[in-house]
Amino acid sequence: MDQHTTQATAGVDNRVPMSKADFEVIAAFRYAIRKFLRFSEQAARRERITPQQHQLLLAIKGFPGRDRATVSELAERLQMRQHSMVGLIDRTEAQGMVRREPGTVDRRQVFVRLTPKGEEVLLRLAVQHRRELLTMQEALRVTV
Repeated sequence: MDQHTTQATAGVDNRVPMSKADFEVIAAFRYAIRKFLRFSEQAARRERITPQQHQLLLAIKGFPGRDRATVSELAERLQMRQHSMVGLIDRTEAQGMVRREPGTVDRRQVFVRLTPKGEEVLLRLAVQHRRELLTMQEALRVTV
């Protein structure tokens, strides 16, 4: 498969010109995302946790269909290596916000669940994030 075929398959066609407006839409969306991420990082720090710890709490609570997740599932959700995820879980567990529990079917499997303290911290952050997202709705809307 040549490069053109690969790009066409991926939905990219370099023959279609990009207008100034196209670049402005992409730049504005990227700016809005960065503003939201900065807000999120600062909100986490005000709660005395790191942005990655906030992402961990959210990934656990927001995991589809369950209120817990495995270490490897969390590593995938946060796009981290497994050993880095273990360190993040260790630090978050030391603060009393998550706990590990063995799997019931496979005892080698380890699940991570929020503690009541983790639930409280995450709820405070979620309320702030929902409010911020409501104010940014228009900026995050993309028309391509």
